Amino acid sequence: MEHQNFDFTAVQDEDRKDIIELSRRITAFEQGQEDEEKFKHYRLTRGVYGQRQLGVQMFRTKIPYGKITTDQLLALADISERWATGNLHITTRQNVQMHYVKLQDSPAVWTALAQNGLTAREACGNTVRNITASAKAGIDPHELFDVSPYAHASFEYFLRNPICQDMGRKIKPAFSSSDADSAFTYFHDFGFIPRIKVENGQEIRGFKVVIGGGLGAVSIVAHEAYEFLPTDQIIPFMEACIRVFDRYGEREKRMKARMKFLIKKLGYEQFMALVETEKTALKYQSVPIDENIGPKTHIPSAPTVAIEKPNNPEKYDLWIKTNVFQQKQSGFFAAQLKVLLGDIHAKEARKLAQIIKTYAADDIRLTVNQGLLVKFILPEYLPNLFNALEEIGLADPGFDSTADITACPGTDTCALGVTNSTGLSKQLENVIKEDFPALLNERNLKIKISGCMNSCGQHMAANIGFHGSSIKKENKVIPAMQVVIGGGVDPHGKGFVAEKVIKLPTKRIPQALSSVLNDYELNSDGQTYFNDYYYEKGKRYFYDLLKPLADISTLGQTDFFDWEQDAQYVQSIGVGECAGVALDVIGTIISEAFQKTELAEEALTGAHPADSIYHSYTAMIIGAKAMLLSEDIKCNTHKGIADDFQKHFVATGRFNSIQDFAALVFQINQNEPTEAFAVQFHAEAKQFIKQVIETRERQLSNEGGADKLVVGNYYRA
Repeated sequence: MEHQNFDFTAVQDEDRKDIIELSRRITAFEQGQEDEEKFKHYRLTRGVYGQRQLGVQMFRTKIPYGKITTDQLLALADISERWATGNLHITTRQNVQMHYVKLQDSPAVWTALAQNGLTAREACGNTVRNITASAKAGIDPHELFDVSPYAHASFEYFLRNPICQDMGRKIKPAFSSSDADSAFTYFHDFGFIPRIKVENGQEIRGFKVVIGGGLGAVSIVAHEAYEFLPTDQIIPFMEACIRVFDRYGEREKRMKARMKFLIKKLGYEQFMALVETEKTALKYQSVPIDENIGPKTHIPSAPTVAIEKPNNPEKYDLWIKTNVFQQKQSGFFAAQLKVLLGDIHAKEARKLAQIIKTYAADDIRLTVNQGLLVKFILPEYLPNLFNALEEIGLADPGFDSTADITACPGTDTCALGVTNSTGLSKQLENVIKEDFPALLNERNLKIKISGCMNSCGQHMAANIGFHGSSIKKENKVIPAMQVVIGGGVDPHGKGFVAEKVIKLPTKRIPQALSSVLNDYELNSDGQTYFNDYYYEKGKRYFYDLLKPLADISTLGQTDFFDWEQDAQYVQSIGVGECAGVALDVIGTIISEAFQKTELAEEALTGAHPADSIYHSYTAMIIGAKAMLLSEDIKCNTHKGIADDFQKHFVATGRFNSIQDFAALVFQINQNEPTEAFAVQFHAEAKQFIKQVIETRERQLSNEGGADKLVVGNYYRA
């Protein structure tokens, strides 16, 4: 694979370097020159994620706050048709995924993305993931100000930032446009909600900040860190927290490696105290954010086409009621498009792009519930827009309603999928449309489905949620769903995590949903918020309500089939791409440490002392890790590595040029990131890695020259 074949026209230098490096490492991997696990760790941070199906990849873009243009939508359509299936899958993190991409084609995919101002860098992996935001940001009648520039500035700041390239796990930030919390900040690592205060007659912008939330097997509601943090402090605060997470975060036990668990382990007060200690070392003590940063939305001219009447007046009236709202900009409306399963084919995407160019602003937002939002529509042209959308199947009423069900791909493509979530989603949407049509206009009762407990479908943030599971009956396995109830954001913006109620065969989930909704309709007063009704009745009440459906003695033959399957269910769960046992040799780890010193030198040459300092720090931690692993000493946190290296190598006299290794490496948070300190720290890192190499050479000489294979899930610390 030769990168010279790529067309780098209109590709920025940083993307070009990434694409060339990805191409080179794919070749090295295919030629057996790079370990599979190490390559996997690398490609994940480049958006290349292995599918359930062998030999193909899911390719994920990174689209900050879900904003794309019509030209970018057309580019995505072209890319998917050329290198994937033609389908564009919208995710709950406002990204687009393409499936069945060949590994060898991924550099070409990225090149085409970069030519259109899109990237795949850090779309997956243990990095700062896509920064999400309310899709209504900028036009929300209830917002204090547009959060889009702040999300955009955060995206640019952390992209390729050395502090978040080697973390134990991912970080997910979100910006909500108002207290309604439509971006679900309460279950994010960082959440920001606008605030304004007045001092000396002047308005000052800031954010309410929450930290350490998360879904998954153990869901935790985020802590409130600040009721008001000035806007210039949000990026320094995030950086300080990430530095603490990198330093003290769990790495051996992947399921405990999120920031929420670190805060729980240390205690909130201790975590914040450590954050304070990192502030001296920050690249910037203040990061003022230009309110005009990021792509601009230009208000379109009036269309030059005749005004139409809706082809289906009854459906149009419901669509207006459920999918359309008046913007804060007088005289304009926005339309929200319900996209079944978040899937839109390239053919429809191209037609949609032309429709938007005709009737709306060139600013599409991907929504957190797998839909689309288009804006700046003149009211007289809403019928035209509806008619055009109906022709391509995107005019379904009920956006963000009970009938607009969120579902991850599940067993369709994901290796971690336990049961089929997409087929079940279609069944449940039919239940709503046929038996509970009034819920097409209900926005305070949400249904979400995940194919496993990891919550990509955000089931723990649903009023009624389901995640993939199984039930054993003698020698057979029954596809099942765990029912969870009571999650989501209430009408006042308070976030809740759902409770596990009961596990049921998946073919009985439509009946279970009907039972819960019928009970709610019959026994509530019609005004009570669903979660209030659930918590008033209690978990046991709903367990008893659904218990008859758990009787597996009455199952029929097809109950042993998963949705959209015509054969006996066979449970097949792979290993998640962010998990897995790592295999490497000590020499490779030392080589990685040496490469970090080279990156530190490169950053110094480029006048980026703060970046250089972090690379030097990481080099020393990796070098110490290599030495510990060479003697079968487990490695977990960076702090633990520093302490153990002191105990086993410094205190025993084998690194007698160092008195206190922890004091050496943790100079990083005791010095301002000046050029002078960066030069000193880099020299110390180079000297340390030189000693590591010499020590390893002596070890190899004593061991007969055979390098040591490291096997363990603690390797990446």
